[in-house]
Amino acid sequence: MPHYFLKLIPRRPTFSQDMTAEERAIITQHLAYWMELMNKGKVAVFGPVADPTGVYGMGVVEAENEEELLDFMKNDPAATINHYEHYLMLRAVLPGKS
Repeated sequence: MPHYFLKLIPRRPTFSQDMTAEERAIITQHLAYWMELMNKGKVAVFGPVADPTGVYGMGVVEAENEEELLDFMKNDPAATINHYEHYLMLRAVLPGKS
């Protein structure tokens, strides 16, 4: 099954330091959403990346196809305030799998 690298790009470079209460509530929903996908075996890893030019979110997901991947991103509460880039991985190497 294909794996994809997702990059969640915040609406501003300082987003992780100065979220509004409304934005923080959306990010809380975002975390719950991705934890649910992880519990279903669709997400290998996700979390914030401390890029010196600005923090962003990343995830590695397993999806049947790009349509399923686009649904994952579209249904993410954080997609209402941030935007995604996604890239097909040529070969994902996972523990216990070849």
